[in-house]
Amino acid sequence: MLQKTRGIVFHQLKYSETSIIAKIYTEAFGLQSYMIRGARKKNASIRTAHLQHLALLEVEVNQRDSKSLQHLRNLKVIHPFKSIPFNIAKSSQAMFINEVLYKVVKEEETNPALFNFLFNSIQFLDLTEEAASLFHHVFLIQLSRYLGFYPLNNYSELNRNFNLEEGKFTSSTGPSKLFAEPPLSKALMEILSLSFEDLGTINLKHHSRNELLDLILNYYLLHIPGIIEFKSHVVLKEVFGG
Repeated sequence: MLQKTRGIVFHQLKYSETSIIAKIYTEAFGLQSYMIRGARKKNASIRTAHLQHLALLEVEVNQRDSKSLQHLRNLKVIHPFKSIPFNIAKSSQAMFINEVLYKVVKEEETNPALFNFLFNSIQFLDLTEEAASLFHHVFLIQLSRYLGFYPLNNYSELNRNFNLEEGKFTSSTGPSKLFAEPPLSKALMEILSLSFEDLGTINLKHHSRNELLDLILNYYLLHIPGIIEFKSHVVLKEVFGG
């Protein structure tokens, strides 16, 4: 039975001379692998260009729960990107976000709240006039809420140090890999309740932004088993170095 659902492209892989397999996070079925036959042909109705990373789609699929590889019959690009492919800062942020999502989102079941957060976040990145240097920091913090390890925002004059293992601020201290002290912990506190619309209200120098990003990524590595490292944030540090 053919069914329609919104989807976000995480990855595509060449399967044969004419076909590809696309990893798509769908609103109705969670993360799925879809075979697209003939996508590499010149006259294909579904082309590889439709399946660029983070593309926002409506897909028509023949979904069968007993199969690990599903078949995608048709698709429509819901939101053609207006700025992400043409803005080096935004394209670098999109590349980084895509790497994170490909590594941390594995669930093969519906999660409407997570899907809507991802869909709306990607749209916001594309539609906002200028790339915000803290967008990816706030994205990671907000994403952690849906992954189950959102930090407790209990920062105070007493609890000034952030414990990465416990995910909360404390008066205790310890190794730098497990504890962040002011001013870094204070910067984390400031973005915990920040929305994308409020990104312009905080101004951190590039060194502080880099330290904050490393802190958040280390937090992810501690709380998601099996992830060895992230790589594309190196590009972000260069792009937003000023």
